[in-house]
Amino acid sequence: MAVITAAQATDGGWTWAQTAALIVPCIALFGAFLTYALNQRAVRKERRAKTFAEVLTPVEEYLEMLYRIRRPPKSSSAVRQQLTDEVSDLLARMACHQAWLQIEASAVAGPYATFVATARAEAGAQMSLAWQQPPITTDSGMNLGVPYPRDQMNAARARCLEMMRRHL
Repeated sequence: MAVITAAQATDGGWTWAQTAALIVPCIALFGAFLTYALNQRAVRKERRAKTFAEVLTPVEEYLEMLYRIRRPPKSSSAVRQQLTDEVSDLLARMACHQAWLQIEASAVAGPYATFVATARAEAGAQMSLAWQQPPITTDSGMNLGVPYPRDQMNAARARCLEMMRRHL
């Protein structure tokens, strides 16, 4: 029976040092890849969150236009023109954001479109009535007392936000 010594075993065979020299760089490479992948995921999530906040902004500004119509700084045709131009700009931005979401996050595009349509229907009708009322010109009149109802818009916003959270 032949006995193999430790020196003979390492002469032509694989050693633990060689195994470690192979495993350590592989582990380091895997760690670097994992770190890169997690960082990219965080960057994508942050970019989507910023996109979602950006697309919600013109809708919220559109909803506030109702109060700007009721409380113009002064009553003149120039102010009326400025307010209608701002409404038109907001509508264009909302349409642009709708297309952007269809490209960037198509699952969110539907709830966003519903939110925009609901805002346009509910706040648009309220704006039409606000244009027919005399502008508020006194300090005491600035507090409208009761806010305009936004039940449908709030529900549509909540559904849109929930889909955005899921998509993050």
